[in-house]
Amino acid sequence: MLAGSAVDAADGRRALDFHTILKTAYFADKRMLNEHWRPIFGATYRAMNYGPVPVEIYQMLKCDPYYLSELELSDYPWKRENGYWVSFVDSNLRSNEILNPPDIAEADMAILAEEFERSRGMSFNQRTNETHQMDWVRGIQRPDSRMAYEDMIAEDHPHREEMIEDLASMGVRIVL
Repeated sequence: MLAGSAVDAADGRRALDFHTILKTAYFADKRMLNEHWRPIFGATYRAMNYGPVPVEIYQMLKCDPYYLSELELSDYPWKRENGYWVSFVDSNLRSNEILNPPDIAEADMAILAEEFERSRGMSFNQRTNETHQMDWVRGIQRPDSRMAYEDMIAEDHPHREEMIEDLASMGVRIVL
């Protein structure tokens, strides 16, 4: 398989590369944070060579069993293919529920869908360049490479300080 291409899965759906999925989560969290003062996922982001990586989502894409109990699944409805690609297997008929979770608000899902299309429409290099902003730079400078949500807030956001206070009050639930 060529890097950057999609393959057809057995059920007719297209396989997706990790980079597209991980950057979708980042774009959506950052946009939601700046527009609605909170991220969608609240994941722990690490500044990696090719941009921010939401650690928990990355672990799930790798089919790490740790999160299965939280999702009330016995197995993930996707499988890894050729390293860093996933495709749905739908063996447990839960992929539609995973793709359209009832716990995520409609507005959040709309932003996710828009950011997925944006991410999918970019090349690997475009996504990487787009995600190497100051929040990533500050993350890469930390000893653990952890990115902070406060760094994802636009520097010129009129409510930046108030948003940082709100994030601090969430403390244990999201990473600052």
